[in-house]
Amino acid sequence: MALKLGIPVVSMERAEEYVSTHPGEIDLVVSYLYWRKIRRPLIEGPKLGCINFHPAILPDWRGCAGYNIAILKKLKEWGATAHYVEETIDTGPIIRVFKFNFDYRLETAQSLERKTQEAQVELYKSVMLDIMEHGRLDSVPQNKDEGVYISRQQMLDLMKIDLNDAATLEDLDLKIRACWFPPYSGAGFELNGKFYTLVNDEILRTLQPADTTAQL
Repeated sequence: MALKLGIPVVSMERAEEYVSTHPGEIDLVVSYLYWRKIRRPLIEGPKLGCINFHPAILPDWRGCAGYNIAILKKLKEWGATAHYVEETIDTGPIIRVFKFNFDYRLETAQSLERKTQEAQVELYKSVMLDIMEHGRLDSVPQNKDEGVYISRQQMLDLMKIDLNDAATLEDLDLKIRACWFPPYSGAGFELNGKFYTLVNDEILRTLQPADTTAQL
């Protein structure tokens, strides 16, 4: 779409170089679901700052695995956060948080992601309109000692199920839903060096084509 609209598409390294060699020229840097850590040239160079849109409520939930955690922790609300970027991940001053209620019993990680992205798009529009009207926006510093940071490895560990652990099996359906996010692997177990994802009847019903003759 960017190419269709004539918007240049460049690597992160090229963007960093441009910001460094054109001081005062760049107004704003926006990170929206970007998977790489934003570094200093892009943080300090723009006149109006560097803003990240994070698909979770800050400062409560930093890092990865937000949707999984929201369901596993049986939370009642979730949301998206706009914040200025610092060199440490998800710790920068908070501009705005859009929250919504949800029922963990009805969601999978996939369905909660869809709802979160709807909120995040509206958050993006709200913040960008205010920046165009007012310039750099007010923000509230985060207490870095608050909240929880979930690393990618911790997220992957959440998906592992020990079939010999009774405590793990007690809430197995919850864990299956909390980790269901195709095409990625979900909750499951490893056997002979291969990982297998588990599904249940509840998940299978959501996958049933409307025109099938099969009955669940």
